[in-house]
Amino acid sequence: MQKKQRSNIEFIPLFKKSFFLPKYWGIWAAVGVMLMFAYVPVKVRNPVLAKIAKFAARFIGSARRRARINLFYCFPELSEQQREAIIDQMFVTAVHSTMLMVEQSVRSPEYLMKRVRWHGDEHLDAIRASGRNVIFMVPHGWSVDIPAMMMAARGQPMAAMFHNQKNELVDWMWNTVRRRFGGRMHARQDGIKPFISSVRQGYWGYYLPDQDHGAEHSEFVDFFATYKATLPAVGRLMKVCRAAIVPLFPVYRADEGILDIYINPEMSDIAEADDHTIARRMNEEVEKLVSPNPEQYVWVLKFLKTRKEGDIEPYKRQDLWPKEK
Repeated sequence: MQKKQRSNIEFIPLFKKSFFLPKYWGIWAAVGVMLMFAYVPVKVRNPVLAKIAKFAARFIGSARRRARINLFYCFPELSEQQREAIIDQMFVTAVHSTMLMVEQSVRSPEYLMKRVRWHGDEHLDAIRASGRNVIFMVPHGWSVDIPAMMMAARGQPMAAMFHNQKNELVDWMWNTVRRRFGGRMHARQDGIKPFISSVRQGYWGYYLPDQDHGAEHSEFVDFFATYKATLPAVGRLMKVCRAAIVPLFPVYRADEGILDIYINPEMSDIAEADDHTIARRMNEEVEKLVSPNPEQYVWVLKFLKTRKEGDIEPYKRQDLWPKEK
């Protein structure tokens, strides 16, 4: 495993000489091509990337199956054709968002800022004036990293938690780009205490609410047309960090080459709520943010894995798009 520099403060990715070994040459070549694409005008680049994404999506069977199952459970009112169209566009969004991260690594802050539109930025002014901290509750969109980076580029210290990538070189590249404009990265395996410490120090936190953490500390609450085991963590974080919980979601407009960042009003109604209510409110905010642009959401995640007693795990159902052998 990659040796990582850790401290009680933050995670710092370290480069290894072994990244030059032949097993990594394919990654270096792919990154080189993407770096060249980063300087191609979006009106030329995006249609090409869309065609590549739609072609590649035909060969990602397991990921497509998970997306089909998630959408089947969450949007049963849609026809299969409508759900397939969302999945196709989701894979296109994934490729565009990867290119956005590549741009973040090499293009100037001034250029990047021109590619962003903020919606609801005024909601943060009152929070600043009150002296409270901020934790953004951000659903798993494909462009999820970009808003935090852009806020860091604007001078706001940011702190976020993350999972390490399986490939060590990709992990180093991704986290190095995330830290380009400053801020702190906290690996999830280090626990939540370093993240809490950073928020208490005035760093604005970045929390992803829609992962499946199992049943033990979660609440089973509605999620779109189904239900989900939801960890009501933002209620506790709000109290221990003296923070406002602010929903946020990025939406990439490929036709314009613009990232719209939507910031909703803070969740001020959860301060005294019980865990079940907090969990449901979290999912309500996810639904509000994702529903207008479902193709921006990472539907390939297994966020419906934990079920109530007696229910079959969706991804193990062979009557729903049987697994390829």
